[in-house]
Amino acid sequence: MTCHPAITLENISLTLGDKTILNNVSTHFNSGQLTALLGPNGTGKSSLLKIITQEWKSPQGKVFYYQRPASEWAPEVLARHLGVLPQSSSLSFNFKVREVVELGGIPLSINKANLEEVARENMALTDVSHLTLRRYPSLSGGEKQRVHLARVMTQLAQCGQQCILLLDEPTSALDLSHQHKTLALAKKRAEEGASVIIVLHDLNLAAQYADRLVMLNQGNIIADGTPWEVLTPELISSVYDWQAQVIPHPSKDFPMVVS
Repeated sequence: MTCHPAITLENISLTLGDKTILNNVSTHFNSGQLTALLGPNGTGKSSLLKIITQEWKSPQGKVFYYQRPASEWAPEVLARHLGVLPQSSSLSFNFKVREVVELGGIPLSINKANLEEVARENMALTDVSHLTLRRYPSLSGGEKQRVHLARVMTQLAQCGQQCILLLDEPTSALDLSHQHKTLALAKKRAEEGASVIIVLHDLNLAAQYADRLVMLNQGNIIADGTPWEVLTPELISSVYDWQAQVIPHPSKDFPMVVS
């Protein structure tokens, strides 16, 4: 699939208190590509997602969606094209799982019957169909994470050819099987044309599923390329202060980090 810029960032800087979080970052993210943001804790990965969503602003920086300035997108329109799964999603109401997923339909032009069908499809994709009538507060952390992913997928049901999916540590509460199912689903969305950006700490999951890795350290992009280009022993040692070996996967074309 031909890649086109879905997101363009120009001269993004961010300071919180006396700490520089992002330092004059310029980059772009393509349609049809899954990008993983890597780096140590506190290095700016989640902050970069918040800049992309305009939750946080960079005083001098510029954000474009599909080559249009972010300021030109009406919030209700952008909500149909950009979905974000944050690190944690607080919801204290005693909603049923189905009702939580259907909250994704708020920005959509869709009738109740069609929304229910879209929600069912996304609950199946995220493996929460069996939880449909459960009360959200009763779920485990991993179940809640998958329910919110279904909600975000529902929100993007009418994104068409302009689709951005941002996932901030989407596997943090998941068991092994659901980690892979979630990232395989994200990969499929990218193959269908979406621009998918994921914050990950697991370098091996990033290597297996991402088309592109962007390594951040101390607010700067220090490496940007394929998993083979970015995941080198030298870079891992420099960024994480930890010695690791990088070896080929025995049967697939991606590197494995062994520490």
